[in-house]
Amino acid sequence: MDTEIQPVSADVEARLVEAVEFARAAVEADSGSDSAPSAVGGHLRADVEGDYTVSHYFEADIAGYRGWVWCAVLATSPVAPGIEPTITVSEIALLPGADAVVAPTWVPWAERIAPGDLGPGDVLAAPADDIRLVPNHIDTSYLDADEYDQVSEVALELGLGRKRLLSREGRDLAAQRWFDGDFGPDADMAAASKLACGSCGFYLPLAGGLRVAFGVCANEFAADGRVVASSYGCGAHSDVVAPSGEGSPAYDAYDDGAIEVVARPAASTEHQAAAPAAEVATDTDPETPESETPEAAELETTATDTESRVDAPAEDSEPAQASDVTV
Repeated sequence: MDTEIQPVSADVEARLVEAVEFARAAVEADSGSDSAPSAVGGHLRADVEGDYTVSHYFEADIAGYRGWVWCAVLATSPVAPGIEPTITVSEIALLPGADAVVAPTWVPWAERIAPGDLGPGDVLAAPADDIRLVPNHIDTSYLDADEYDQVSEVALELGLGRKRLLSREGRDLAAQRWFDGDFGPDADMAAASKLACGSCGFYLPLAGGLRVAFGVCANEFAADGRVVASSYGCGAHSDVVAPSGEGSPAYDAYDDGAIEVVARPAASTEHQAAAPAAEVATDTDPETPESETPEAAELETTATDTESRVDAPAEDSEPAQASDVTV
């Protein structure tokens, strides 16, 4: 005799939702907290997951698990009419809540790797579906030594003999990264320079499709060995004119070469003795008449003495003859 199974009824679903204490007891028994029931906190909610399945959530009062919740999934099975459904525990778990402290979302290593992470001895394999690479078009492995030497220059230029080559996406990604980097046209060094790398003698253009826009710097005092944009520039450009002077910027700022240094001659003894008195008189009374200065007074005294000696006859000598006086 076949028994007709009825679909879930509202009464069965309500009984699952109301089985809070049954779910609590299951959590306490499974978590080992039946001897310390305080580890299971208050009931938070009951979510209907589907037919005959309801999840009950409780607070987790466990040290180090702030914001986590206990979850007990209760289930039953369809039964024939008139038969009491049996509620069972399907699963018990400790889950993080909305305010729980959890570890960051796991990210695959291929997405976590960053520039500078590769060290000596490390191996970093490019994925098989790497968009930066495309399969090579021609395999030259079948060529013998003589034939390969004949086509080596062409092979290197076209990339022959390599299993994979740089794709268009790979070139675009590299070009954008270099253009936006420290040696692109928007760098502070380039903004302060009047000359660009494209016209510099130390600039080595790249080969292939990036030749027009990028090259390598060969100046050991500038961006030596780094890829630079042709529109990048610095103060070590090959066409920069050296400043005038001795090659030092300080010489141009403080040009001592324009000043002639002359040694002062040593003053005579008489001048050194008379100079202080003259200076004192001049500085003390600048309006003193020329005749009242010490030099003028000395001259007047000398002149008076001379006249006295000429005009006054000597007492013990004969009167001077007219022919002896010079006018």
